[in-house]
Amino acid sequence: MQDELLTSIVAGLQNGKAHDIQVIDMRKFDEAAFQYFVVCEGSSSTQVYGIANTLMKSVRDEIGQQSLGVVGMENRMWIAIDYGYILVHVFLPETRQFYSLESLWEDAKITSIEDVD
Repeated sequence: MQDELLTSIVAGLQNGKAHDIQVIDMRKFDEAAFQYFVVCEGSSSTQVYGIANTLMKSVRDEIGQQSLGVVGMENRMWIAIDYGYILVHVFLPETRQFYSLESLWEDAKITSIEDVD
């Protein structure tokens, strides 16, 4: 990945111990509102919340980028973090499976990022 923001997001998710990180490249779809979706999961609502907080702090500290908006911090089942052209989704596993964003965009290039433990 050569995009500084995208690289910083992935590193922030890894720092937060996110699992099964997938980068969905949406650039070939004219109708897509974002260039990238980054999807990951945490094993509990507490971890989902922690991953989101760690990500936002990490990106802010590393490259000085603030998110444009965040939704889902209250319910902690699915947190979406808007970085302009990148939308990050932090899910509980069952919520991720239900919405199955990767299968909705299966024609996109999807890059799996190795878990860091």
